[in-house]
Amino acid sequence: MRNPWEEISLDDYENHMSLASVMQLQALNEMMREQLGSFPASRVMILGVAGGNGLEHVQRGRFEKVYGVDVNAAYLEAAASRYPELEGVLECLRVDLTEEPCPLPEAELVIADLLVEYIGYENFQRAVRRVRPRWVSCVIQINTEDGWVSDSPYLHAFDKLERVHRQMEEGALEGAMSAVGYQAVKHLERELPNGKKLLRLDFAREV
Repeated sequence: MRNPWEEISLDDYENHMSLASVMQLQALNEMMREQLGSFPASRVMILGVAGGNGLEHVQRGRFEKVYGVDVNAAYLEAAASRYPELEGVLECLRVDLTEEPCPLPEAELVIADLLVEYIGYENFQRAVRRVRPRWVSCVIQINTEDGWVSDSPYLHAFDKLERVHRQMEEGALEGAMSAVGYQAVKHLERELPNGKKLLRLDFAREV
């Protein structure tokens, strides 16, 4: 069965996420900047890179390689075309993280923002084991009101995600990461205008 993310246009996704009543695209952009600057990593993997929101914060010379991973080929094409200055640094990989095998290269840092909700803890664990990062930085959405998709003119573009979306819990994610050898090291919250909040959780590999 086709992954529902392959059927959502990038315009619908980004227009919804950037609405003043949602503000997730803007918030995630700032959080990506902070994530990229928080770790001494030269090889980074961004799982669920979509159209490349936040890639403008990748500094040539500091990062040897940035892997942008997504299931939607059109998203990856957009990300590559938007950041021609990252040629030779940015490598876009079309991978469905819900399928096996999971062909991912190794990287020192994995960034996964609003990704675990759609692939589940077990698939995320499998991806982390394959990449073997030193650090993992995740952003998950905490729903403080009814509904996990904010109301907007683009709401029905996301209808098919119902069958793959999972409600996230901080403790469950920490437990899943602990099971594959990662300890939580940071917890940051960001309030959104629609009664939701984004929670950033950073993990370091236990040594």
